[in-house]
Amino acid sequence: MTATVPRIVIAGGGLAGLSLALALKRALSDGIEVAVCDPVLARDPHGDRRAYAIAAAARRMLQALDVWKAVEPKAQPILDMIITDSRLQDAVRPVFLTFAGDVAEGEPFAHMVAAGELTSALMEACKSAGVTLRSEGVTGFASEASGISIATASGQPLEAALLVAADGARSRLREQAGIGWISWPYKQSGIVATIAHERDHEGRAIEHFLPSGPFAILPLKHQAKSGEALPYRSSIVWTERSDAVPDLLAMDGEDQLLELERRFGLQLGRIAFETKPQAFPLSFGVARSFVADRLALLGDAAHVIHPIAGQGLNLGLHDVAALAETIADAMRLGLDPGSADVLDGYERARRTEITAMGVMTDGLNRLFSNDLLPVRLMRDLGLGLVDRMPVLKRFFIREAAGLTGREGPRLLRGEAL
Repeated sequence: MTATVPRIVIAGGGLAGLSLALALKRALSDGIEVAVCDPVLARDPHGDRRAYAIAAAARRMLQALDVWKAVEPKAQPILDMIITDSRLQDAVRPVFLTFAGDVAEGEPFAHMVAAGELTSALMEACKSAGVTLRSEGVTGFASEASGISIATASGQPLEAALLVAADGARSRLREQAGIGWISWPYKQSGIVATIAHERDHEGRAIEHFLPSGPFAILPLKHQAKSGEALPYRSSIVWTERSDAVPDLLAMDGEDQLLELERRFGLQLGRIAFETKPQAFPLSFGVARSFVADRLALLGDAAHVIHPIAGQGLNLGLHDVAALAETIADAMRLGLDPGSADVLDGYERARRTEITAMGVMTDGLNRLFSNDLLPVRLMRDLGLGLVDRMPVLKRFFIREAAGLTGREGPRLLRGEAL
């Protein structure tokens, strides 16, 4: 069923799907045909006002894919990070842990990047590399021994060697493949918005641990505009109990700003919402398998974790690095990229890290969203001890940066496939 040049179809035009398409074309060039299918490809990517923390390992991958140079001028390095633990009504928020932002000299552990800027850069790079971008969805598939037949919204079928489901946490393709999904809700929602403020953030990220969940302030690149009263920008990820969110979002602007100020603090001067706050329910989820017959799951279709450590997108980009390397190495040996043996290699490469990250973020959320006094005392003691142990701090900063050793995928080390 597959053509002389194998075709891989990626259902999902988000950051993970586009990154995989580009990685495969960069590695295999004319030896592979890659198509990305998603109605979102017809929209202006700059309409997405979200921002992401891109860890050092993922940045190295984007650099190896020759994309980072287009993004870097508008990316804000995180130069340091402080962590506090308090109640909302506390007059003082003591700092229990601080991190310097570099994992190597001149290399910050993370950058804040606007989603629209990164998506636009990836789309342009995909077009230049010869990736086919189709602004239509994948509606179904039928697997056979020799290939997979893919149904699209236009009614024009596609024949391929492999279908990659990068269609999000509610993946219909995962369901059609009969892959089980283990999940539970957190009874929390994440409120995201861009905040304008009076004083320079100086590249500092702040995470306030509050009983309802973490409140993160993440620095964005300063775009100088003369005469602006609030010239600086930060992104917030405000975790709140889900039952309180409707009332927060329904408040008038002044009351909503007061609630923000109670959490944001006054260290950056006057503040204002630059974008309308949006809320998303938070949950944990992981697929029982990341592969099926000629199908591989990627990103949120394979796993969803709590945003407490800011690792959701980075975990998906690690999927990209592992799957691209697995496919490229197999095809250079003359193997079928959709065969069970090849896909099993991807499953083995990703299962341990995803399980470990899911357990860690779930445990951190349960620990830091607990207001019992003995638990508070124990976690604050632990944070204080880590702050006094440079070796342990360096370990944690490298983990946050995704730099887990030489055994990881080559792209995450900044090496070409």
